[in-house]
Amino acid sequence: MVNILLIATVIFILANLVYFFSNKTYRNSYFSTALFLKLFFVSLGIILGFSVLYYLISFNSPVIVEGNDSMSPVDPSFWNFLYFSGVTMFSVGYGDYVPVGPTRFFALIQAGLGIFLPTAYFIKALDSSKDD
Repeated sequence: MVNILLIATVIFILANLVYFFSNKTYRNSYFSTALFLKLFFVSLGIILGFSVLYYLISFNSPVIVEGNDSMSPVDPSFWNFLYFSGVTMFSVGYGDYVPVGPTRFFALIQAGLGIFLPTAYFIKALDSSKDD
């Protein structure tokens, strides 16, 4: 039963994405597929880049610790750093991982980029709609 619900949920999500990205045009539509893809790939590149940065820094000292009372260092695997980078980039901040040492500075920069890039996307999309 769980597998059926899981498959139905994935189909529902995919159907919504197909509907969203279909090439229907609407009056006063500000969506630009090219601009959106640029934002997506730039964000993905930044997430991967910061993941590698955190991974390389982890060779010298722990860079993220668990956010509970133990504050024990997190296993320095690339996947943990990729997760931390994604959570930081999208400003989710679950609190399960906390940056320590020089990583705090880089996490701050990445969180700022996570706010700045979508804002710049919307400003560019609205600005380009005035030209049409």
